[in-house]
Amino acid sequence: MSPRTRNTRGTNEAARVVAIVADVLAFILGLWILMYLLDANRANDLVQFVHDTARWLAGWSHDLFTFDAAWARVVAGYGLAAIVYLLIGHAIAGRLRRY
Repeated sequence: MSPRTRNTRGTNEAARVVAIVADVLAFILGLWILMYLLDANRANDLVQFVHDTARWLAGWSHDLFTFDAAWARVVAGYGLAAIVYLLIGHAIAGRLRRY
């Protein structure tokens, strides 16, 4: 196996990890949006964990928009964070695969 082949395999694995992490982050944010829209029981430990994690991940975009309806603020704020994580994560993964 040539050094180039080993290096390519390593960067492909790193790219896969970056893409998976981005997908998981976006999934958590999307799961919170879904739980919010379905009015999940916030006293439940799983719901609380997802909410706390999503709030931390979307700290920069939380309450970025000032829609009158609370559901629209949640969808826009957390949805924007999910899209940004997906775009940046998969862009980084794509760059890693090129090398």
